[in-house]
Amino acid sequence: MLAQNKKAHFNYNLLEKKEAGIVLTGEEVKTLKERGADISSAYVKIIENEAYLVNANIFTSQDPSRTRKLLLHKKEIFSLLSKIKSKKLTLIPLKLYNKGRRVKLEFALAKPKKSFEKKENIKKQEAERQAEIELKDILKKQ
Repeated sequence: MLAQNKKAHFNYNLLEKKEAGIVLTGEEVKTLKERGADISSAYVKIIENEAYLVNANIFTSQDPSRTRKLLLHKKEIFSLLSKIKSKKLTLIPLKLYNKGRRVKLEFALAKPKKSFEKKENIKKQEAERQAEIELKDILKKQ
């Protein structure tokens, strides 16, 4: 795993995951393997029937947050574009990883969560943690 977007599950409801190749220079691949990248503020944008990764920060000496092209078939791009427009969704990158010698990007169709949904999610997680702690205490006493 070269980079991961840990905030994606908290800020978005992930609906459908996809995988795409990414066009990188040699220097970018080398620094990705050595230092990683930051894709927490990145997003995927479709411009003129081509998909691009925007605002991903790969720590290189030249332009670290340049726009990088994603390798997808035309049919996939058109289906993503129709889903985005009809349901008002966004494309969020989840992780960058190696698959053999290639660098792949996993991204998802996502719907942004509202603030009350985030608060409900936090309360639910805290309740589950508390139940686990109480269960452990009960098992230790026996």
